[in-house]
Amino acid sequence: MPKIPLDQMKFILATDVGSTTTKARFFKKTENGWRYVISGEAPTTVEKPYEDVTLGVRNAVREVEELTGHKLLAPGGKGILMPSRSNEGVDLYVTTSSAGGGLQMMVAGLIRSMTAESAERAALGAGAIVMDVIAIDDGREIYQKIERIRHLRPDMVLLAGGTDGGNLKDVVEMAEILKAAQPKPRFGISYKLPIVYAGNRDARNHIKELLGEVFALTIVDNLRPTLEEENTEPARRSIHELFMEHVMAHAPGYDKLMKWTDVPIMPTPAGEGMMMQLIAKVFNCNVLGVGLGGATTNIYSIYDGKFVRSVSANLGMSYSICNVMKEAGIENIMRWLPFEKSEDDIRNRLRNKMIRPTTIPQTLEELMIEHAVAREAIRLGFEHHKTLARPLRGARRKGTLWEGAEISDVFALEEVYGTYIKMINVKIIAGTGGLLSHAPRRVQSMLVLTDGFRPEGVTRMFQDSVFMMPHLGVLSTVHSQAAWEIFDKDCLVRLGTIIAPKGTGKPGEKVLDFKIEMPDGATIKDSINFGEMKRIELPEKVEADAFLDPTSHFDLGEGPGKVVEAKVYGGVVGIVIDARGRPLNLPEDDKERRKKLLEWFEALNAYPKEFLDKIREEWL
Repeated sequence: MPKIPLDQMKFILATDVGSTTTKARFFKKTENGWRYVISGEAPTTVEKPYEDVTLGVRNAVREVEELTGHKLLAPGGKGILMPSRSNEGVDLYVTTSSAGGGLQMMVAGLIRSMTAESAERAALGAGAIVMDVIAIDDGREIYQKIERIRHLRPDMVLLAGGTDGGNLKDVVEMAEILKAAQPKPRFGISYKLPIVYAGNRDARNHIKELLGEVFALTIVDNLRPTLEEENTEPARRSIHELFMEHVMAHAPGYDKLMKWTDVPIMPTPAGEGMMMQLIAKVFNCNVLGVGLGGATTNIYSIYDGKFVRSVSANLGMSYSICNVMKEAGIENIMRWLPFEKSEDDIRNRLRNKMIRPTTIPQTLEELMIEHAVAREAIRLGFEHHKTLARPLRGARRKGTLWEGAEISDVFALEEVYGTYIKMINVKIIAGTGGLLSHAPRRVQSMLVLTDGFRPEGVTRMFQDSVFMMPHLGVLSTVHSQAAWEIFDKDCLVRLGTIIAPKGTGKPGEKVLDFKIEMPDGATIKDSINFGEMKRIELPEKVEADAFLDPTSHFDLGEGPGKVVEAKVYGGVVGIVIDARGRPLNLPEDDKERRKKLLEWFEALNAYPKEFLDKIREEWL
């Protein structure tokens, strides 16, 4: 913990050791509270020939030194100068990390859609990447399970299964499979692989006998004490502790970095998740968020108070960019491009990005291609997220169709109802990650978030300014006031509000009449037709009253054709009215699709007009 009282702190340094880039953020206490000062970035040095993350940290921090003249690095590479003086040192240093693949876990349970799914949610919520989910009913033979477990080399295993007082036989069988497989840890061969047991409490003695000597076994409260309950917090806490004690201690250079910091290193996604939850708490509404990284796409939802995080470990914007191409299909990436390119050309560009992950787009065409990939990464990540953000499988719910149903009927009903997330009830969408934060125009990131998530109704759009959410997440565990002040003033970019009627129609058909009463007394009255987008300027932190009258085929939350009165909030983009319909379907004809894309980009001023005109002349 910090050696300086919180109220006496003047300077704070936070870093994030990412899969591609190490980011340093420097904060200072001013007369108006805590503020962000400057950033430094450098390539992460977790791989050969360096294999020491502190080299990348020092390079990023050195850039902050050069930009501010404030000395931060201790002589001889011995860490960060602390405490602060007039022009050197800091009073607190914190860091997050996802380098080297972050925290990689395997989870195991009995029923894939019940205890194993709860175990997956617990691991994801702790900031882990789930490499595989092993379950009794996962369709694999025992020898196949053993082969898979031996091949994985996880950092940690979470074993769940059975309600308290319930199934013993299958829980013990799963432990026997783990013992037979004897999985080895990814880093280091001199320590035992950590296993967290969070299953039926009646099986604890059996688990100790089977796994206690072979593995570093930790026993916590049951994840699913009953079918109607899910208790993930004890498992999450244990995973965090073991992450520091075992995984970080053996990763390249982290033993040194751990000695530099005042608080434990936090997985990057866990830091992001804390700030997403803070947004939901402060604005008291349902929130969807995305962390668009180089190796992974993390989706966060806080819906009716329930927090769920999912990791799509094969979807990222640098190391994993070719996996996005594979999962989405090259045609789904190319559908977002208003110009014509061969499939081979797009494939080669993305392959170059994969093998040179720190490069950035050099032309507007390359920028559009990366934005197209980002849309698909978010779309696919959200589809995966919805498989986890759903009611507890097997739980009978009072006052619903589940009450009194047989277990088989319960599963059938849940297959029908699927996720509990309804986009019409999501009031804020927030994004973080290098591609979003560094977009040349903020409207570009707003459009990427819109096309990826497909919001419905009236939704506010937020963005991380310079990718600070992970830094502020770990800072909030020590100095919550400083974290919130920086987040509110310097991190949270209010993009604006998107109004997106749900429904489909024919091109040119009227979708919506709208009237927006500005705070200065001015009134904007207009209508919008199907397939159009419009942008209305409204500055940050300015509110206006919107009166929205959809036609009978379209719904803004009150039902088809029902008038909606809503507050709309300004931002650097303002108000965007999206009448492309939900579900969002692009024209199938290539020429018509490119024409519509150019119309939308021009209507929102998303890219320079001369560039769009050039495309129009060349391809239309």
